[in-house]
Amino acid sequence: MRKIQMVDLLGQYHEIQEKIDVAVIDTIRSTAFINGPEVKAFQFELEDYLDVKHVIPCGNGTDALQVAMMALDLKQGDEIITPAFSYAAVAEVAALLGLIPVFADVDPDTFLIDTEEIRQLIGPKTKAIVPVHLFGQNADMAEILSIAEEFNLYVIEDAAQSIGSEYTFFDGSRKKSGTIGDFGCTSFFPSKNLGCYGDGGALMTNNDELAAKARMFVNHGQEKKYYHKTIGINSRLDSIQAAVLRCKLPHLDAYNARRFENALRYNQALSGIDKIATPCLSVDSSHAFHQYTLRVSAAWRNELKDHLNKNNIPCMIYYPVSLHKQEAYMDICRHGDLPVSEQLCKEVISLPMSPNLDSEQVDYITNSIKDFININSNYQEP
Repeated sequence: MRKIQMVDLLGQYHEIQEKIDVAVIDTIRSTAFINGPEVKAFQFELEDYLDVKHVIPCGNGTDALQVAMMALDLKQGDEIITPAFSYAAVAEVAALLGLIPVFADVDPDTFLIDTEEIRQLIGPKTKAIVPVHLFGQNADMAEILSIAEEFNLYVIEDAAQSIGSEYTFFDGSRKKSGTIGDFGCTSFFPSKNLGCYGDGGALMTNNDELAAKARMFVNHGQEKKYYHKTIGINSRLDSIQAAVLRCKLPHLDAYNARRFENALRYNQALSGIDKIATPCLSVDSSHAFHQYTLRVSAAWRNELKDHLNKNNIPCMIYYPVSLHKQEAYMDICRHGDLPVSEQLCKEVISLPMSPNLDSEQVDYITNSIKDFININSNYQEP
């Protein structure tokens, strides 16, 4: 059996190695390293794939979130509502811009922002909702859009973990993740479903005016070179990373399908086991399975992690501390009660997941988990 990786980037590279190598060498030989033809070509190809009017490439997914908030003209003291159970990127850029992150609790089954919580947290300073499509599944965008329209709020999708997934509306229409709100933001960090070999990100929007503003902000506030219309930042996707992404984009749907197949293998082996809950699939969203995340009895979670590591199985805790409990945000955030987020931090554990995970590896992982459960079957929680 091959060594198990949390994400098998080398195996993915070997599948398309010839194309990657040629694309990278050709880009180096062109010497067009910044905003070269590869970046423009990737932009157009991603727009076509997502069926969105505008893709604005940038330096990373965190920059994409910052630029979205800047382009929407959010001001110091404005509030944005976002889930407490998530990575810190949304809260981080909000705080850097002088905004106030307002943390909502999440659904205990899907781990996605609870829309009833959103309604309860809206106040006079609320300007935007920033749902995070965590682990590869879309939040309830129909209800979020309805709330945003009712209260005149912007919607910024954090689609860093969900690229390629789709949301289905009540009328049967479907949209790709990241193309539904005023802005969508994604990351091309190497381990993402569509990842480059360094840092990279992009914004997506169907709004011409917002796209124009975002393009200025990522390029020092310039409409044209040396003419600065506004204060911006320097955030660009370099040409080598764009070349890598162009090679991978045609395979994204196949990659996501293989992730889904592996998730079903996990589900089949682990469903019905006491004290383990497998991922919940939403009826409104497909699942890109950026992560395959279990809920495990809190009394067992850390011991299971140690057991897997001893058996050479990598695993991760996404996330060990809810954002409202993070030292950096305690004094600047607003939130209500967040019992689900706090409990999930004690229970979640993510297993290896990538397109190159094979059935033999899945069997080894799930059998190791079953062995752990059998060993601890008589354990009584305090």
